Amino acid sequence: MRPLLLLDVDGVLNPMRGPSPDFRAYRCLIGSEVYTVHLNPRHGRRLLDLALTTGSELVWATTWEDHANDWIAPRIGLPSLPVIPMSPEAPSEFGEMFKTPHVAAYAGRRPFVWFDDQVWAEDEEYLRVHRGLADFLLVHVDPRIGLTSRHLGMAHEWLTLTGFSQGS
Repeated sequence: MRPLLLLDVDGVLNPMRGPSPDFRAYRCLIGSEVYTVHLNPRHGRRLLDLALTTGSELVWATTWEDHANDWIAPRIGLPSLPVIPMSPEAPSEFGEMFKTPHVAAYAGRRPFVWFDDQVWAEDEEYLRVHRGLADFLLVHVDPRIGLTSRHLGMAHEWLTLTGFSQGS
């Protein structure tokens, strides 16, 4: 079973900080709403390299859902990716984030690394205790900074050391 690399958009690929030299601003139209996102075009290549070297599959785990393939993927050089459906929003049972049950249902027994700015101890407990999933790594990303080399390195190390990496 190939491991999953689950990607959030806002706070991870689109940090909350203002413009910086590594990021470009893009305007996205979703329905009647216009959003400005700041994206680093190098993120796509780095994520694809991580997926390739670890034999993992990239998947969107974001409320952008299919819009991530329309507006985010082409701007950072990613192909169209599978999407974890996030609606309807279920109420929290144990303090976990609303996305966590959707991630658990999608991942099933596949190992995964989840990059998100809103994953906390409650999400880990929900996944381990209440869903019985043991093989995952939650990578909390500071939403002001976004995805960094350190986060990618953590994922690579975990996938490699745990033996889930198909490329090791």
